[in-house]
Order: sequence, then C-alpha cells, then structure tokens
Amino acid sequence: MATVKRISIYLALSIALMLILLSVSVLSLRWIDPPFTSFTLREDWASLDAERYNLRDWWIPAESIQDHLKWAVIASEDQLFRSHRGFDTESIRQVMEESAEGGRVRGASTITQQLAKNLYLWPKQSYIRKGIEAFITIQIELFLPKERILEIYLNVVEFGPGVFGAGKAIHDYFGIEPDQLTPRLSAQMAVVLPNPKRLSLAAPGPYATERRDWVLRQMTQLSGIQFIPRTVPDNIEADTLYIPEFASDTTDVEDLTLPEIEIDTLLWLSEPDTPIHRADTSGTD
Repeated sequence: MATVKRISIYLALSIALMLILLSVSVLSLRWIDPPFTSFTLREDWASLDAERYNLRDWWIPAESIQDHLKWAVIASEDQLFRSHRGFDTESIRQVMEESAEGGRVRGASTITQQLAKNLYLWPKQSYIRKGIEAFITIQIELFLPKERILEIYLNVVEFGPGVFGAGKAIHDYFGIEPDQLTPRLSAQMAVVLPNPKRLSLAAPGPYATERRDWVLRQMTQLSGIQFIPRTVPDNIEADTLYIPEFASDTTDVEDLTLPEIEIDTLLWLSEPDTPIHRADTSGTD
C-alpha cells in the first residue's frame, strides 16, 4: 500500500513538473523564436533528399509580414482568431453535431490550437493529444499576444513537404522576397495549410484555385481592404470613380471602377461567401 502511494506521489510530481516546464517553454516564446518544432523533428528528411534546417534562418519578423498574408490565413483557417481565447466553441459544437449525425467530420482547430500541435505534439488525432493540446492552447493565449501567435504560426507551419515557415515557402515556391508577396499568392499559400503534403503550392489544381479566390473575397470582407486587383477600362476616367467605404487608404484609384465595385459588392452579399467561423480544414486536426 505504501509503495502504491509513493508511486502515485512520484507520478503526480512528475506530471506537475512537466506541466511547469511546458508553461515556462510557452512563456519563453514571447521573446524567443523556436529553431525547430515537433513536426520538423518528425519529418522524414531522408525521403525528401533534404536536411532539416533552423527555422530562424528563414524567420520573418512580425513587422515584416505582409498584412495580406495575415488576413489570408485568418480568412482560410480561423476567422474568429482575433476575438476568441483559443477555442472556437461554435465550430466545435457544429462538428460534434455533424459527428453525432454521422456526417463527414471536419476540422475545428483554431490557429492557436494548430500552433500548439505544431510546436509540441504529433499529427495523429487522439483524445490524449487533444487534451494536451487544449492545455497548451490555454497557455499560449495566456502568455502571448495575438500578433506574436500569428507571427510564430506563419514561421513554423508547413506549406509543403519539408517546407516549414512562410519565409522558406516564399523563397522555394515563388523565388521572391517576403516583401514582394502579393495578396493572390498569400491566399494561395493559405489554401494549402489544411493538407500541405497533398495540396500543391507550386502547381495549384482547380480546387485550390477556386478556394484561393474564395479566400481573397473573405479577406476583403473581414478586413475591409480591397485585395482583388482591378483594371480600369480605357473609356472611364479615374477621377470620376466612386471609392467605397471599405476601400483601404492605400488602394489606388486606378484599381477600382464603379460598375465593378457595385457588381462585386452585390455578389459578395448575395453569394454564400459571407464570413464563417471556420473554414473546412479536414485533415488539420
């Protein structure tokens, strides 16, 4: 009996120590950029004929990340990111209802939950992983501001086989610098996040292309910034154009036309494209 009690005490102390160390590790992320994640350590680099690299070598600081890249991943992965505290309870409820009805189960993980999984856990879904993930998610939301969460997420998440971090992806797939990234390419990057080993960033198929255009529209609805480029017909004078309230201060007048604005605005309001809590991210949990 004494032996069982002693083992229980040791076990409880070990768990408490691990939780404390985990909390300290999460807190340190407020100032320290992680050089690797559990996913980069688990990657089969030999089969990719590549070597694991230090994530810091391709790190894009928060102030250098294009706003449209941030809006792209929010629009695609977690539209309530800036308002929730780590969990999208409405999406979780919907997923539970769909599962109970025998429907196709889709992902309901927020950006914060995905970050917790990428940093510390493993891809295979289980109740144990979900429980640990929930604890880490709470810690991340408690210790890190939203902008820091988004910065780390974009710099560690996988965009293709063996390609972790937006900086590495932009270099390998587009051959440009991060400040040269366009809204369309940002949306294209966000589309592959649910399944980066199957969805190609280099050669997007019809689904990815359609999804990219959806993400672009969602980016505009969520941010109020016009991300879809416009071309003014030669027979319309730029100084006669109407600029809608949702246009950004940096939007060029030459990029907008009255007929296109009215038509697109009506389409955005009438199509089933209104912002939703979570995009369908099957395979991301």
